[in-house]
Amino acid sequence: MRVAIDVINLRSFALATMTEIADRLGLKDAALYYYFPGKQALVYACHVDSMERFERLVGEAEASACDGLGKIGLLLKLFLEDSESHGQHLYFGDHSYLAEPDRLAIDDWAARLTKRIEGFIEAGIADGSVRMCEAELTVQLILGMLIWLGKWAPSIEGLTAERLLASLSSLTIGGLRAEPTRHCLP
Repeated sequence: MRVAIDVINLRSFALATMTEIADRLGLKDAALYYYFPGKQALVYACHVDSMERFERLVGEAEASACDGLGKIGLLLKLFLEDSESHGQHLYFGDHSYLAEPDRLAIDDWAARLTKRIEGFIEAGIADGSVRMCEAELTVQLILGMLIWLGKWAPSIEGLTAERLLASLSSLTIGGLRAEPTRHCLP
């Protein structure tokens, strides 16, 4: 899964091939076809793997004793640590290539997870840790950053989860924190 996700994130679904994935594993593509009838089945399994991993991370943040802002910060930290130790998550943004039932299942799963994360923002607004904002739009921006990390970040030399977390935290946590700012922007 990890190799398939890396290849698909790097090359896109359209350009990734079963042969390339097998080659990176030191296998013949027939070995992959033994487990997956085709590239679409393999990539669906990669989506499921990524969603399961992400759901576990959301659950860990949800179960924490943190306030709303702390849950967002913890989720960022957990996501980056998970990506560092278990490889990238599959790019969540486009899965139009999946068969309709698979695409709908991933859409529903993503919508449920998104609502749970929106709950962190809403809880933070209620507990005073997050400034007033549109929870739905804010979560989409955060997810967009996390989704694209797999495509943006590999070109940065010496990149670590700690460096990514520091940058993401200053952007998201600093921007969401419900305290007066000293700049001219609204």
